[in-house]
Amino acid sequence: MSVSMLSTFVKPMHPEGRRFVAIAAGIAVLLFFLWEPLGWIGVGLTIWVYYFFRDPERVVPMRPDIMVSPADGVVSMLEPAVPPAELGLGETEMLRVSVFMSVFNCHVNRLPAEGRIEKVAYRPGKFLNASLDKASVDNERNGITVAMADGRRYGVVQIAGLVARRILCWSKEGDTLKRGDRFGLIRFGSRLDIYLPDGATPMVRIGQTMLAGETVIADLSGSLHES
Repeated sequence: MSVSMLSTFVKPMHPEGRRFVAIAAGIAVLLFFLWEPLGWIGVGLTIWVYYFFRDPERVVPMRPDIMVSPADGVVSMLEPAVPPAELGLGETEMLRVSVFMSVFNCHVNRLPAEGRIEKVAYRPGKFLNASLDKASVDNERNGITVAMADGRRYGVVQIAGLVARRILCWSKEGDTLKRGDRFGLIRFGSRLDIYLPDGATPMVRIGQTMLAGETVIADLSGSLHES
């Protein structure tokens, strides 16, 4: 198998997944001692856990004045909404794009547009189905507010889901990140909400499949408003 074909099937794994893969592999070994068919089920589980924590490299678009999707998944909502109070973005509605991630998506999250992280705000909550609208309000979540060089601000909220039980955000307040940089991860199915800044035009539709760091999610130039 060539290197290019190998890279198609074997992706780098995020360090967060190492202990989970080790646990799954240990269970698989025990199952082999009990009954060989169960052991092969354990092998399949181990492969799935590795696949869940994959962290492939992404080709971030170089085009200026765009935002990219922060998550792999499907656009589940596209509507005006008041951002969570902890983001400090005010009480005026902003255009919200929601990306729902199933347990089969890559769960590493990437920054939509270059900027400085002004705020990181964690809020405990419930674990409702992340595809529900009320999950934005009731579920456990972690939000970041990003200030761009032109003074505009936007928000990204990591929302736990029915299966997800841990939200990770390793970026800190004051960090400056580029478009497509990794900032966090959610374990086992969840959702991300993006609150677009003033003048941004969404470039996606409900049901569209997203790739974190690659799929253009919005135009920041405002040119589409002027046309």
